[in-house]
Amino acid sequence: MPELPEVETIRLGLTKIIPGNRITGVTYDFEKSFPNAKSDVDEFLLGSQIKNIKRRGKALLVELDTNYSLVIHLKMTGQLVYVKKLTLAKTEERFGAGHPSKSLIGQLPDKSTRVIFELNGSDNLFFNDQRKFGWVRLLPTAEVPNIDFFKTIGPEPLGNEFTASDFATRLNRRPNSSVKAVILDQTIIAGVGNIYSDESLWAAKIHPATLVKNLSEPKISKLFNELRKVLKLSILRGGSTDRNYVDALGNQGSYLSFAKVFRRQGQACPRCDRTIEKIRVAGRGTHICPHCQKLVKDKS
Repeated sequence: MPELPEVETIRLGLTKIIPGNRITGVTYDFEKSFPNAKSDVDEFLLGSQIKNIKRRGKALLVELDTNYSLVIHLKMTGQLVYVKKLTLAKTEERFGAGHPSKSLIGQLPDKSTRVIFELNGSDNLFFNDQRKFGWVRLLPTAEVPNIDFFKTIGPEPLGNEFTASDFATRLNRRPNSSVKAVILDQTIIAGVGNIYSDESLWAAKIHPATLVKNLSEPKISKLFNELRKVLKLSILRGGSTDRNYVDALGNQGSYLSFAKVFRRQGQACPRCDRTIEKIRVAGRGTHICPHCQKLVKDKS
């Protein structure tokens, strides 16, 4: 599943391409990928113009001029591929985002194609999903915040209104949980997954298994700042090079080449030169420097 920087990278790329296109047709082969009433599709999707693309947590929101939105979750293997028909000199122009299978560059539709949006009567936006976990929902824009997915999601960690104090308050909702488990909890903070939790905890010199109640206020503030730095850096670098995601131009992100600890087990810690280890915390493979990230014993 993509984390916040990967989805934001996709949003930034598609924002340069999609707005202004008119949706003139839609077909789909799997109802769970496109669980929408035909009457809504006919009235509010077909003929609509794409106004804007937003992101909330790990989901994309494509806003339409009918006051409806397409809410898209790529899940593990989803793709969005835009194919523009051109002149005889160049048959098509293609922009892909998502799981980097051959569908990004191959003939479409293919066996992974779940939904096809026809744009401007000739171009196409393909939603491909090999494992069929992703979905595209058509909803009134005003109702989008009320669906279960958005009602339970935490605040955006990069939002201007989200402060270190807010971060501490939300972490302390689960004082007896490991700090990594809490960071991964999407109801606490939106969009953060395994890569960026490991990187930010390393940068803050916090062991991932440390209980939240055993973290000092300065440590929590440090973690807040490092998490924001890591996320911003990854967006700048185009997301991670994790095997599942590329940006809207079909380019893999470059962040993991700059990662300090994630997937670097057996290598030297860039801060102290000790060996990075891979352990298991919160049910996830976790990368730490055992020298820099000492486990704080339970004080209770």
